[in-house]
Amino acid sequence: MKFTLPRLSLALMLVCGAAQALAQSQPAVIFDMGGKFDKSFNQAGYQGAEQWKKETGKAYLEFEISNDTQRVQAIRRMAERGASPIISIGFAQASALQQVAKDFPKTHFAIIDAKVDLPNVQSLLFKEHEGSYLVGAMAALVSKTGKVGFVGGMDIPLIRKFQCGYEQGAKATQPKIEVFSNMTGTTSTAWNDPTRGGELAKAQFAKGSDIVFAAAGGTGIGVYQAAKDAGKLAIGVDSNQNHIQPGTMLTSMVKHVDVAVYNVLKGWKPGVSVLGLKEGGVDYALDENNAKLITPQLKAKVEAIKADIVSGKVKVADYMADNACKF
Repeated sequence: MKFTLPRLSLALMLVCGAAQALAQSQPAVIFDMGGKFDKSFNQAGYQGAEQWKKETGKAYLEFEISNDTQRVQAIRRMAERGASPIISIGFAQASALQQVAKDFPKTHFAIIDAKVDLPNVQSLLFKEHEGSYLVGAMAALVSKTGKVGFVGGMDIPLIRKFQCGYEQGAKATQPKIEVFSNMTGTTSTAWNDPTRGGELAKAQFAKGSDIVFAAAGGTGIGVYQAAKDAGKLAIGVDSNQNHIQPGTMLTSMVKHVDVAVYNVLKGWKPGVSVLGLKEGGVDYALDENNAKLITPQLKAKVEAIKADIVSGKVKVADYMADNACKF
């Protein structure tokens, strides 16, 4: 049977309507600089999305930002396609999301690591200072030289928050310990410069540090290689990075971006969520790759410190509260 023109038009309308409904049922994830396989922050978000995909059998749209000019366009295109919720990975997307979310008030948005105060946005933040305190304490307990290091990525308050927490944990555990700190740069390229990360780590090792914590995205890969080459130890960040250099990685300060993304996909809700040690948002990583480095005595001490933070007995200063490291 052939369609008459009216029936054909109706059929086309039905097909287009079904396609639009499908698009509207699909969420979207927009990864920031470094990409979804950065072995760090973005990849943790990717793992959360993939877990949701595996459990539900549903697909999601995705895009990887490769330069700073793409953010507004990427978020807008997802909104125009009818995707919801649209999850932006990383604080650098905050201004772009703020702009687009105002234009699409019925679309649900979410952002990791920033606060966007709009009724159709869910903001997910972490108490990175608590997790950093914990690995700082661990570094101080393990260090044989009484000197430890920190290599940050882009010099911004968020990374200063990691640095400050790490320094607090180290000095609360060993008051005389010396902490060396360097930032990789002041632009977004600081997240993906392993060569520079390696150079900064080598300089800290030359000054006597025997453990370096990297909070620098893909730049950290260079730090871990430098630690391995020097026979020193390193601490990973965001994802569990213990597998990158087994036996060299003392631990990783895990930031559960995967859990945050998964929870948004399972059930978006507006407002601000802040995840710390108590909420399971941050932690330290223990697996087969660092098991030989973590003695039962060390683990017991770290767990006791963790319990004190969770209970409120130990209060960790937040750099971003005062834009200064006051402790």
